[in-house]
Amino acid sequence: MSLFNVIQLIGGVGIFLYSIKMISESLQLMAGNSLQNIIGMLTKTPILGVMVGTVVTVLIQSSSATTVMTVSFVDAGLMTLKQAIGLIMGANIGTTVTGQIIAFKIKDYCYLFIILGSLLQFLGKTNAQKHLGAGLFGFGLLFIGMQTMEDSMYVLRSRTDLFLMFKESAMLGVLAGTVITVLIQSSAATLGITIALSMQGLIPLEAAIPIILGSNIGTTITTILAAIGTCRHAKQACLAHVLFNIIGVAIFLPIMPLYIDFIRASSDSIGHQIANAHSLFNICNTIIFLPFVGSFAKLITAIIPDPQKPESRKSYLDPKLIEFTPAVAVDAVKNECLAMGSVLLESIDKIEELYFHHQKITREELTAIENLLDKYHAEIGDYSQALMRHKISDSELVRLHGYVSSAGDMERIGDKCKLLFHLWEKKEELQGDFSEQAIAELQQLFDKANTAVELSVQNISLPPASAKEAFAQVEDLSMEVRQMESKIRHMHVTRLAQGLCNASISLSFLDAVGAIEHMSYRAKKMSQVIVHQHIHENS
Repeated sequence: MSLFNVIQLIGGVGIFLYSIKMISESLQLMAGNSLQNIIGMLTKTPILGVMVGTVVTVLIQSSSATTVMTVSFVDAGLMTLKQAIGLIMGANIGTTVTGQIIAFKIKDYCYLFIILGSLLQFLGKTNAQKHLGAGLFGFGLLFIGMQTMEDSMYVLRSRTDLFLMFKESAMLGVLAGTVITVLIQSSAATLGITIALSMQGLIPLEAAIPIILGSNIGTTITTILAAIGTCRHAKQACLAHVLFNIIGVAIFLPIMPLYIDFIRASSDSIGHQIANAHSLFNICNTIIFLPFVGSFAKLITAIIPDPQKPESRKSYLDPKLIEFTPAVAVDAVKNECLAMGSVLLESIDKIEELYFHHQKITREELTAIENLLDKYHAEIGDYSQALMRHKISDSELVRLHGYVSSAGDMERIGDKCKLLFHLWEKKEELQGDFSEQAIAELQQLFDKANTAVELSVQNISLPPASAKEAFAQVEDLSMEVRQMESKIRHMHVTRLAQGLCNASISLSFLDAVGAIEHMSYRAKKMSQVIVHQHIHENS
């Protein structure tokens, strides 16, 4: 094999890998919110998890993306281990679709797909058309990569002895498939190379099938890398993926001769035979494991025990989601905003306890909450900037801007909580107190502003119709707060003139009124942005 053939082979593998990536990215962009909705269908039923995992992987053409996404969801507490196992099983089935596509002899039409894809990319009027064009272009490129690999191996057609060792030892074939897949991090590429070798008569079916089984083990390396630095539950999901594939291969090895005979009878084409072997293995493995998902989950938990103490909630902002599933990463920002909203509401509750329920809070308590809000704000901003550098649809970009804006509004509301605390401290230092009437007015104003903030935080996750209704409520509350603020200032001046309130703390009271009014204003801005998102999505 000459140097040119080696370069040609490596180039073919590169084209193949790039085409898979291109197809995956374009399909993700086309799926968009649909992908998120499919994932949202997950329940505790393993069968449904398998179905969802299969559908998602077929949609995005990447089992690695699905499994990495699964680990990220478990890490964020969005998914249980049992749900993750079902999703991983489904991902293994979904990825076999790629092999079936490769096996079909449609490479003669690859340039037609490239032409159609190019035309749609350059002439398409909508983003959906452009994404479809990119997918078709990648589809055509896939078969060019396959043909390049086959051509590079043509010179070896007389050296059928090179791969006979894998025919004699199935374990050696499994090891080879594992190593190759670990190196190139793509079971689809291993499958493509194996089919290319078989098409040149270099590798018999008896050697090809063990290599394909080994690729199922090797593909778990992506999940292992994704689990590094994650919580214990995410590591459990990773181990489930690894053991599921290893045990499956171990089950099939003793019956390899029978399995090979069965696969040989499935088609006259060795390419189809190899693809069928890949599909049947993953389907049968899932059927075998499915009744024992609960027991399998217990085994995983026994190997990696749950922590004795609950782990602190990790951020939803997993960088791996940006790389593999940008559409889901946008939803992760939404979830992080909701988490930030919960912290904000805790801060408001503390102020309410201080002002109206005589519950003392320390500067350290409020500072810790304020620092956490600042951290949320900064991390959401940094994560969103990184996400904007990837391919996301226009509607998702609008959603992302909305979440970033909401995070900014929540951070400013948190600043007003901090100001209210300082104003209370100042009042205490002056050894003064607000009158009963002033406290009553302040509480009425605060309650309305607090309700507006609560509705705005909830609004982040509401469907369009409910979000519009919530915004209308927030808008009414904000107007009432504005009117009340003006009235309270007037009444306070009157009390001050009559000597009914403490003049030394008068400014603190008025500043508190202004801070509360600003909270309702920011709440209105939050809801306004969310409604704008929905309008843009439906336009």
